[in-house]
Amino acid sequence: MTAPPLDVAVVGDNTIDRFLDDAERGDLVGGNALNVAVQLAMLGLRVGYFGAVGTDANADIVREAARERGVDVSGLVALPGATALTTIRRDADGDRRFESEDFGVTAHYRPDEEALRRIAAARWVHVGMLPGARAFGDALARVSEVPLSQDCSVSPESPRLAVHFASAGEDEGEAEQTVERALAAGAGLAVATLGAHGALAGRAQTRWRVPAEPVKVVDTTGAGDSFMAGFIAGRLRGEDVEQALRSGVERGSFTCRYRGGWPQLPADVDRFG
Repeated sequence: MTAPPLDVAVVGDNTIDRFLDDAERGDLVGGNALNVAVQLAMLGLRVGYFGAVGTDANADIVREAARERGVDVSGLVALPGATALTTIRRDADGDRRFESEDFGVTAHYRPDEEALRRIAAARWVHVGMLPGARAFGDALARVSEVPLSQDCSVSPESPRLAVHFASAGEDEGEAEQTVERALAAGAGLAVATLGAHGALAGRAQTRWRVPAEPVKVVDTTGAGDSFMAGFIAGRLRGEDVEQALRSGVERGSFTCRYRGGWPQLPADVDRFG
């Protein structure tokens, strides 16, 4: 029997997140794209992840972690080399800082024709960090009109974006400029996150602005990825732009309450998983 089409196909990076400031935490699994995929699966959507791991011991850790959270990892391929590794340090307020990033084989991943066929059949496609993002967007546009969103803070902008996501830090002026640039480049909708100040979205001359939700921050790792997942899930549920922004903010705030891009430590799984 043929499997039903995916609700969302997520394409791009994964990594081992190595926390240097917390011996209890140690290594977790993350990455822009994989964080989005897992959060979407946690929200009840049928999600496929398309990316690459290496031929080292970390490969199985990434694969099993995603599978355990309900992500279809049949599109996860193994390439000769190392699985990506990111070292992270948090400050006293829980804000994370990347100490180093070794992209490993994720820097060489390109979906093949079979992967592209499966991706194109999804209801929505999201791209995280993907070095060949523009070429991928061109290839997808030739075979499908599926809505395409992208984290343009980590990948060069693809053509025909339904939603352009980007981070503006906490700078309101930069957020507006980010939205204007994305719309001028042809995005259907542009969304700029503002961290603790919420998010801004724009289409033509219309703007939507929502505040952040108050939360006691444990760790900001993956909060932006979770925002994107919440927004995408909201749009697929039929929410308008403002409500989808609120769904995104809610999911980002949720993620700040535990350690890592999704609940992986036993205590966090028990409370939030």
